[in-house]
Amino acid sequence: MMLALLVLRLAVSILALPIHLLNILGVWNWICKLWFPYFLSRFTVVYNEHMASRKKELFSNLQEFAGPSAKLSLLELGCGTGANFKFYPPGCRVTCVDPNPNFEKFLFKSIAENRQLQFERFVVAAGENMHQVADGSMDVVVCTLVLCSVKNQEKILREVCRVLKPGGAFYFMEHVADERSTWNYFWQQVLDPVWYLLFDGCNLTRETWKALEQASFSKLKLQHIRAPMSWNLLRPHVYGFAVK
Repeated sequence: MMLALLVLRLAVSILALPIHLLNILGVWNWICKLWFPYFLSRFTVVYNEHMASRKKELFSNLQEFAGPSAKLSLLELGCGTGANFKFYPPGCRVTCVDPNPNFEKFLFKSIAENRQLQFERFVVAAGENMHQVADGSMDVVVCTLVLCSVKNQEKILREVCRVLKPGGAFYFMEHVADERSTWNYFWQQVLDPVWYLLFDGCNLTRETWKALEQASFSKLKLQHIRAPMSWNLLRPHVYGFAVK
């Protein structure tokens, strides 16, 4: 099985040789940062169609974490195009963080379509270093389809805990590695190196639930599901929330 994996990985890498060359030359990352927001603006529409009921369930108790003013301070980490905005409660004060500044025009389109929210600001930063966001300033942090592509999950989760108020909550919905005994996991391993380049650092084989279980949250509610998506590689998911 290992030999087959190596042979297939080599074959896929040969097919993707132009992309590898552009990456070595330092050009591919620039191209990817430009085109990825356009891809994601379309993908998230389809994703929301499939996952709307799960997202409604996930975000149904957001308001419970609002402070005495009843105004929920929410930070969305890796906000992308703002695909989650329509699931947030009216009056929610939203701060967005994303390392790719090319998402800005798509983000502001989503803001214009969701006038029930109070938009605070868009911070261009990696989740591993959100120094522009003050300690203990957020009631809730949201992260969907982001932990698959960050450089350091543990560092991100430490930053999440830092910006959350005591008793605040972290909401997540992420695609993850399939069970290791499955053919789907085999193909995730085969395609992962090229997938990483094509989709702006996305990893198919991350066992994200392990990082969540090891983070310093006082409570973790996590579910494994198979998302009703046409891309079988992305069907294994975890979602839920954790309390600081």
